[in-house]
Amino acid sequence: MSLLDMLFGRKPKTAVVARDRLQIIIAQERAQEGQAPDYLPTLRKELLEVLSKYVNVSLDDIRISQEKQDGLDVLELNITLPEQKKA
Repeated sequence: MSLLDMLFGRKPKTAVVARDRLQIIIAQERAQEGQAPDYLPTLRKELLEVLSKYVNVSLDDIRISQEKQDGLDVLELNITLPEQKKA
């Protein structure tokens, strides 16, 4: 966020805030190498809050998993969205 944004009170876009949160979570996970990820339930709840503003989803519709593949951390997010009604 720039100085002008802070002075004039512009709110950051939700996508930017979500990206920043994910970057913080991933950085924390890297710092705590070898420990089980305890942030996944909180991440799931926050995603549900954001998604429910736009579509009708339940907590059961969001699946998050984290694993290591070839030395990289992989955060997989699966969201089952409701089908759209045909006009």
